Amino acid sequence: MDDFQVPVYSSSEVIEKLQMKWQSVGAGMRKKSYAAMYSSFFGGITIDPAMMTIPIDDHMVHRGHGVFDTATIFDGNLYDLDSHLDRLLNSARLAKITPPFPRHVLKTILVKLASVSRCREGSLRYWLSAGPGNFSLSSAGCSESTFYAIAMQEDHEPRRSEVMQGVKVITSTVPMKSSIFATIKNVNYLPNVLSVLEAEQNGAFASIWIDDQGCVAEGPNANIAFITKTNHLLLPSFKKTLGGCTANRLIHLASKLVRTGVLEGVTTKDITVKEGKECNEMMFVGSGLLIIPIIAWDDHPIGDGHVGDRTMILYDLLWDDMKNGPGRQRIPVSYN
Repeated sequence: MDDFQVPVYSSSEVIEKLQMKWQSVGAGMRKKSYAAMYSSFFGGITIDPAMMTIPIDDHMVHRGHGVFDTATIFDGNLYDLDSHLDRLLNSARLAKITPPFPRHVLKTILVKLASVSRCREGSLRYWLSAGPGNFSLSSAGCSESTFYAIAMQEDHEPRRSEVMQGVKVITSTVPMKSSIFATIKNVNYLPNVLSVLEAEQNGAFASIWIDDQGCVAEGPNANIAFITKTNHLLLPSFKKTLGGCTANRLIHLASKLVRTGVLEGVTTKDITVKEGKECNEMMFVGSGLLIIPIIAWDDHPIGDGHVGDRTMILYDLLWDDMKNGPGRQRIPVSYN
């Protein structure tokens, strides 16, 4: 230890070291996928992954005082951006974060970021933070709030053979967030991380949170939906969980299936664990997943233990909406 040398670098040397790090083995995949980042801290976009950083004293980093959301880039279009942006601003309001720009400017930044990224298939992730300034609990010393966004190259092409395999889940023993925090899409994701690790350690894909009344809540990064024995699409109410943009879109689209007789109805309500496990089909619903069928819960088969027909109909319904959705569901990105 006495022989360990701690170098002191100049600004230019730090930049050089960071860029070398990104060129090293192990960073290649990230370098390729992280296409562009916007930061209101420096007031623009960078396409150099080594520069995609945020200040260490940003309150989102050391106090978790930040909110975030996502949007999908599919076939050169931003899918359902407005719904996600509305949710971001609602989360910011509840977290007492005043955005540095009005809504239309935030939207302009995100569309521009997608354009600069050149990603025709990918995702946007974006954050509103109380901002940098100090290491105290209060954000009163922060000079201004900050907005960060990153565009990432990702393949969203559906793989039906993988989806048709379904996944297994367990009931989480990690306490779920209280409703005031669960209904804000905030950066405090340690419970989510621990619940996923618990699932992985038990050979499951993910875990399911149960609320203090014994009712089904949500997964670590997705809502949950069921197909009942009476052929209803059933989702837990959003009173204690995050109102998923994709889940709400699914509820809207599924009304078509009610009119055609594929479903008998669409309902949100409190669902006990017993009711959930007795349903014919079960699935995760989320923007990063669309739909992931669940075939077993705590080693209890859901329905016949196979992916259900109506789950796949709903899966196809969301994919078609992503590809051909009407009006402002799909915002074309200009890559000129």
